[in-house]
Amino acid sequence: MAHSNSPERRFTTAEGVAYIADVLSQSNVSGANAQSVAEALVQAEIDGQKGHGFSRVASYALQARSGKVAGHAAPEAQLTGTSLLRIDAANGFAFPAIDLATDRLIDLCVQTGIAAASITRSHHCGQLGAHVERLADAGCVAMMFANSPKAMAPWGGSEALFGTNPIAFAAPRGKTAPLVIDLSLSKVARGKVMAAAKAGEDIPQGWALTANGAQTTDPKEALGGSMLPAGDAKGAALAFMVEILSATLTGANHSYDASSFFDAEGDPPGVGQFLIAINAKTVGGPGFTSRLEMLIGAILGQDGTRMPGETRLKNRAKCAVQGFGVAAHLINEIDAVVT
Repeated sequence: MAHSNSPERRFTTAEGVAYIADVLSQSNVSGANAQSVAEALVQAEIDGQKGHGFSRVASYALQARSGKVAGHAAPEAQLTGTSLLRIDAANGFAFPAIDLATDRLIDLCVQTGIAAASITRSHHCGQLGAHVERLADAGCVAMMFANSPKAMAPWGGSEALFGTNPIAFAAPRGKTAPLVIDLSLSKVARGKVMAAAKAGEDIPQGWALTANGAQTTDPKEALGGSMLPAGDAKGAALAFMVEILSATLTGANHSYDASSFFDAEGDPPGVGQFLIAINAKTVGGPGFTSRLEMLIGAILGQDGTRMPGETRLKNRAKCAVQGFGVAAHLINEIDAVVT
């Protein structure tokens, strides 16, 4: 294992999970919650979603220590009707609540064909693709919507009001890993800007604006300003839709009322998530997978095309052989929290 003064530190998957879980356990987080969070952050790091990986550990630990996140919270689920779960994350980390939602949705939609879960009083939920992928692994077509603290202005406006409000979709492919589509409704996820700020790197032009509405390549100015929507007015409209599904509908804080995911100050963010799981065989019949493969084949039959999410599979295969590296500045930042 490389020392912290090297350019990076290498981990196996198990080592990475153990390292993060230990940091969180020393930061007023229960063992079960620390394990759930650690597994999610390590998977994001491996999959190439570094803005949702180790770059989050120090801020998570500090928020648990300050009480902004309830490290010992146990999410509770209430079944409403036959196929709707209402889950209270109790101002704890999002991942234990999502674990509970996923387990219950898989069982529910076998019986009902389609089921949904609303999560309230929640926190940063990382890479949504990993959550819907788990549902797809169990035979579900799945969608997820999440809001986040304000970072993006409505189209035509100048002040941040919506979060980057990501959405994700997954579908089972039988013998092949599920199809996963995961995207932020800003041009890039805000976590990438945070990661660039920590690494002392510029961001590309066109990602974000300063607080005065000017284009910037300085990630610190971007974090103090607003993100630009993907697809301009269309992306802003989709962010509006996600805000309704994940916050207005669930009873969670709207993005403009949510405190930051990045620091230990203020009240809990209290954001929301909304998941939908559709049993592919019950709704789509036995031919669903073959029809999906025909569609995928038609896409891949054209030169220059590929399936969304392919990079994550290549990264996982690479990690299985040689582990993964984490920048030394992040390890130093994390170690400083517990020493």
